[in-house]
Amino acid sequence: MFDNVLHQSASDLLAEDIQKDRLPGSILFSGPSASGKLTCALELSRVLSCVGQPRGKWDCNCSSCVKHRAMVSQNLLIAGPGNRTLEIAAAKTTLLSQNAKNTSHLEAARYLYLRAVRKLTARFSSILWADDDKLSKFSPILLGIDENLELLTPGRTIPDGDELSKILDDIEKLATKLEGSFLYDSLPVLQIRNFSEWAHLSTEAGKKVLIIENADCMADSARNALLKILEEPPENTVFILTTTRRSSMLATILSRVRTYTFFERSVEQQREVINRVFHYDPVVGGGPVPDSINGFLQTYFPVKPDTVKYNAELFFRTIAEGHVPNIPSIVSVCGGFEPRQLFRIFMEAIVNFQKPMLKSAPGCEASAKIVEAVRRTVNNVGIYNQSPAAGLEELVRTLMQINRTYGGVFSEVLS
Repeated sequence: MFDNVLHQSASDLLAEDIQKDRLPGSILFSGPSASGKLTCALELSRVLSCVGQPRGKWDCNCSSCVKHRAMVSQNLLIAGPGNRTLEIAAAKTTLLSQNAKNTSHLEAARYLYLRAVRKLTARFSSILWADDDKLSKFSPILLGIDENLELLTPGRTIPDGDELSKILDDIEKLATKLEGSFLYDSLPVLQIRNFSEWAHLSTEAGKKVLIIENADCMADSARNALLKILEEPPENTVFILTTTRRSSMLATILSRVRTYTFFERSVEQQREVINRVFHYDPVVGGGPVPDSINGFLQTYFPVKPDTVKYNAELFFRTIAEGHVPNIPSIVSVCGGFEPRQLFRIFMEAIVNFQKPMLKSAPGCEASAKIVEAVRRTVNNVGIYNQSPAAGLEELVRTLMQINRTYGGVFSEVLS
């Protein structure tokens, strides 16, 4: 039980609560990114639906566990924003490498890849997106991914060489488009209402599990709708919320969940996770095992984060000098900000670069306006689907106005 959750004491607490039949119906997994929260949530959903004996073994072959390992169980829903394309790219490299070498880890690599992709596609269930006009727009993309995944179904011979590479390349392109163009950065209230109806329906054997990743990312209307469900939870459904910012959760929601805390793993532990999960090959990866899981995944960005940060500084510096940045060039150099994590890195770099302004009173006031403008731009692009180019053009106008209002205070970053 929880054999695939490495170096987290929360899994031991969960196993004990399950064995003693004291697991609550509403749970919060809180901890830093890449600490295993989603992995643990998925494993918990499998254990709760397991009908094998002894219950919960990772290699259990009961029908429920088979479905959960492949993430095709009708008892599982995943909602909430999440960045999955880097994990898909990393799992792709692992599958290609293990297939080329025909190692003993090949089947594990197959499941690693299937699960990485389905961590994304599961968020696009028709149950969640009923009555959303985006459903008809992303359905062809989802169908294309599913058709390609069918070729990798456990039990089928994995295609060799160029054929496998083409399948994985096609999936990666579609997944990037699906996440970048359609996944909300904030859980919509409509999806909460939709999964509430699902939670009250009868089910096949085992518990229904709803996982809400990044549950702190909700508008007030969505938080209130979730709170109402947690106040009167369906008997046969378990709610698992995850967050990296427990302090951002409503106190009324926190009072209705039991928190299991996940901790930052040591460098040695994170390296072990990278090796055990992704079977990292220094020859393919181009160097020693990275010091962190996030650092490892970021090597799969199509553009280096340092390049994005440099262009963010150039963007702000150009405005501080009284000129208009070359937006098309910046967007191009930053790979069109696909995946969208690159846009967040860009915006965070702007916030960090302007911090020298905090040394003066006018600079402090201007800085608060800058942070507000950056937050609004992130929301416009992430939630309201504005293009990064349009978002940056609007941000330029706002920042130039702030600079004029405060007498050219942006020059403080140039010294």
